Amino acid sequence: MDTEATAADEGVRPEPEPEPRPNPPGRAGIAGLAPGYQLTAALALAAIALVTGLHVLMVFLHVAPSNTLSKQYGRDVDDWVYPEFEQNWKLFAPNPLQQNVAVQARGEVRTREGDTRQTRWYDLSAADGAAIDGNLLPSHTQQNELRRAWDVYGSTHDAQNRPTGLRGTLSERYLRRILVLRLDRLGVTEKGETLERVQVRSRSVTIEPPKWSTEKVNRKPFYREIPWWSVTAYDAPLDTGARVRVQGPAGEAR
Repeated sequence: MDTEATAADEGVRPEPEPEPRPNPPGRAGIAGLAPGYQLTAALALAAIALVTGLHVLMVFLHVAPSNTLSKQYGRDVDDWVYPEFEQNWKLFAPNPLQQNVAVQARGEVRTREGDTRQTRWYDLSAADGAAIDGNLLPSHTQQNELRRAWDVYGSTHDAQNRPTGLRGTLSERYLRRILVLRLDRLGVTEKGETLERVQVRSRSVTIEPPKWSTEKVNRKPFYREIPWWSVTAYDAPLDTGARVRVQGPAGEAR
């Protein structure tokens, strides 16, 4: 009997358990979000694409040659581009700087005895060049602050140093503030003295073309000297850390 039971047991095999079905693949990206979040993400992406496209169009119109669109919407293009996205080149006609420009400044100081004295000329461009030379990571201010300020001033003033628009007035104030702060770092005033006026000039020399070029250039230096500018407290605000004493808004020294 035991033999028959054992044989019967061996003849009956349990059915194998069914294998678990694999989970359906999950939806990735925006499709995996809830409907409400999908709508929010889609609107955000559309807004980013719209702003990016508008920015590319504005910059293109800014650097492209004069055309119907740039003439009709020139003011809107300038409002969008300046000052954060200004491009100093032109599409299809790049014109890199071909001059060595040295910007120099000096100041007129009122002494404690009431006399006035003029400082020597300080080569600010040479100081920036020395700070950049050998520096693997020069700062943006060392490379461009003074150079761009002088370039914008020259492009927004006529031959008599009169501003040709709103940007001319702003560029003059911006350049004057740079001069005051630079002279302050150089220590042009002593204790009790007042910086009353500043003056700036430049020396431009055209870069000599390469030996293989047949281009002829005038290597004679070109000088431009700006009349003296009176300095006020607005040119050295307190939050700049300037140590110079300058004339206040009403003429008083501070």
